Amino acid sequence: MASAPPPQRVAIRADLLDLVADPGFDALESPAVRFDADAWLLIENGRIAGRTRADPGPGWQRVDQRGRLLTPGLIDSHVHLPQLEVIASHGRALLDWLETYTFPAELRWADPAVAQAGAERFADALLAHGTTAALVYPTVHAASADAMFAAAQARGMRLVCGKVLMDRHAPEGLRDDVAGAERDCAAGIARWHGRDRLAYALTVRFAPSSSPAQLAMAGALLAAHPGVYLQTHVAENRAEVEWVAALFPEARSYLDVYDRHGLLGARSVLAHGIWLDAADRARLAASGACIAHCPTSNLFLGSGLLDWRALAAAGAAVALASDVGGGTSLSMLRTMAAAYPVQALQGLRLSAWKLLDAATRGAAQALGLAHEIGSLEAGTIADLAVWDWAHGPVARHRDAQARTLHERVFAWITLGDERNLVQTWVAGCPRYRRDELLEAAHG
Repeated sequence: MASAPPPQRVAIRADLLDLVADPGFDALESPAVRFDADAWLLIENGRIAGRTRADPGPGWQRVDQRGRLLTPGLIDSHVHLPQLEVIASHGRALLDWLETYTFPAELRWADPAVAQAGAERFADALLAHGTTAALVYPTVHAASADAMFAAAQARGMRLVCGKVLMDRHAPEGLRDDVAGAERDCAAGIARWHGRDRLAYALTVRFAPSSSPAQLAMAGALLAAHPGVYLQTHVAENRAEVEWVAALFPEARSYLDVYDRHGLLGARSVLAHGIWLDAADRARLAASGACIAHCPTSNLFLGSGLLDWRALAAAGAAVALASDVGGGTSLSMLRTMAAAYPVQALQGLRLSAWKLLDAATRGAAQALGLAHEIGSLEAGTIADLAVWDWAHGPVARHRDAQARTLHERVFAWITLGDERNLVQTWVAGCPRYRRDELLEAAHG
């Protein structure tokens, strides 16, 4: 699938919504919110050129989406490529989930044809949910990472990925070794990192699945290649935390395992972070690392409730993530909606603004990509999503009753999902159109 060049000058008419700063947790009105009802977003050569309420004049390709919502494309900070095959599998906690569902599914990705078809399907699925940028886990097989990079490149997407590192405590066929993994990662960095909108991530599955030698190798590669990311899991489940303590008795905590091997830094993204203590949170903040909060997965697997407020108080960054397949949907709207009750159970009522920020501007900032994605700021790349404010009779009735902008946006988040999505634009080029799918289904 070749990446088509974007139209040079496009003007989209819609209700424009983005965040220009952190809105705080629970303020219903915030100067961080930027909203222009019925305005034109101007795009030139794939980048946002500005906005206007006046007619843009001649020379613009007009796209009329009046009465619809336009946001930045959404960012998924933690998602597993091969796990679409096991999403919505019943009844296991984390470690049983891996053995029963995840590892058997990932074994099939040793076949490059399976990896290519799966990566194409996955990239299209992200776009069909309004997600234009993602940090993706493939499998231990280098071909799975290559396939994901190629699929994202063909669609012009911002993608962070890298073959999974896993040299122990995994089935035959899913284990690598330190020397082979180092060669694969070095080759992947040389081939993909910094090419178009792609970035490589040293992808440690989680501490139990990598030997100390492999963790040290990942830390050395990270130090040798500035700009490369590190992605892994941390403190998701109590049994997992206990296992890590037994495997690494010298470490103060699960997080400290990574710290000892040079894996914490400004481009480190660690999923979950539920069972952390105050010292861990302070170390996260000092390192600049980000926690990827996965609320649908944490609820579905019964892992626990993230203390977002404690992380923020320590100065640690948090972004939202679907974590499919432990998570139950690729929809970042559903992910936002699930984050609300997770915090409400701890006495914190998140605003719609905080939820949206954690999947757009705030996520981009935590990933070091705010200059490129996450907002509708002039100069950023035109990764966009166009939405119906409401889908279905209940949501449409609720939308009509909204008295404030916050009420309306909160209802869109709470009642919405991928069925609200009308179009997804990547670098100023339309990559998903709901109407085309409807026409194909009824053609």
